[in-house]
Amino acid sequence: MLKNKILIFLTLVFFSYNTNILSLENKILLKIENQIITSLDIDNEYKYLIALNQNLKNSTKEDIIKLSKRSIIQEKIKRIEIEKNFNNPKIPQEFLEQIIKSIYSRIGMNNLNEFKEYLKINNVNFEDVKKKLEIEALWNELILIKFSSKIKINEENLKDKIQKDNNKYLKSYLLSEILFEISNLKDLDKKFIEISDAIKDKGFDFAALKFSLSQTSNLGGKLDWINENSLNKNIKEAIKNLKIDDFTKPIVVPGGFLILQINDIKKTKIEVNVEKELKKLVNFERNNQLNQHSKIYFNKIKKNLEINEL
Repeated sequence: MLKNKILIFLTLVFFSYNTNILSLENKILLKIENQIITSLDIDNEYKYLIALNQNLKNSTKEDIIKLSKRSIIQEKIKRIEIEKNFNNPKIPQEFLEQIIKSIYSRIGMNNLNEFKEYLKINNVNFEDVKKKLEIEALWNELILIKFSSKIKINEENLKDKIQKDNNKYLKSYLLSEILFEISNLKDLDKKFIEISDAIKDKGFDFAALKFSLSQTSNLGGKLDWINENSLNKNIKEAIKNLKIDDFTKPIVVPGGFLILQINDIKKTKIEVNVEKELKKLVNFERNNQLNQHSKIYFNKIKKNLEINEL
């Protein structure tokens, strides 16, 4: 049960750098406590991001390298915190296999061998990918342990919502997200213009990798299909008149602002299974709350760490 929650909650986040580091010589570039980041780490992260986000090929090399540095810093900080909280941290093999499957399925692969071959063609080491996913899974388990008791969900309200919205046809959305923060509300318009310009110039995938604080940023902010019953009133209102490829203005959510893009829309004739839909809604709400705790906890840790560029 706990592992299933972690799997749904799983995602990764990425960070930033500049072009002069991708040299043949492997140099130590940064140090975060006992963790070092080398030019080879950045180069490998660069290849990894491209492999998981093909749309990034339309971006400049400099921009992707910036995202690569940001991503690897995120990973090292999480590793440090995991090692502080777990003795001999390890994820069960069968659970790790589920995580890997969820990743390659989302980028269009049909099986593990196909995924391995795809990574090989893109010069990405499969064992390195496994380690990355294991770190993220352990991080999510840590967040569950620390904050699961603080999750509050009113199942009766959710059940009422399902029954109230029970229509002959159910609309579902394939969405992508960008979650961001600002220190001053006066900067909201400026920040939205910056993000929307990036979306228009380089695509939503790139903008999500660059600006999003959500753990979906590694896949360009992509979410799975979400039916309209799972969306709160504000989000429903924000997307109801949008067409495919349109994106919203910033939506106020706990901990920041959310921009959503509609990638596809479908209507499905259904007979609602209330208990099944309730389970989906509970998972969706739990994951939202856990993501907020994860972001706040990560920012707190990062502030207390000394990051030195060498």
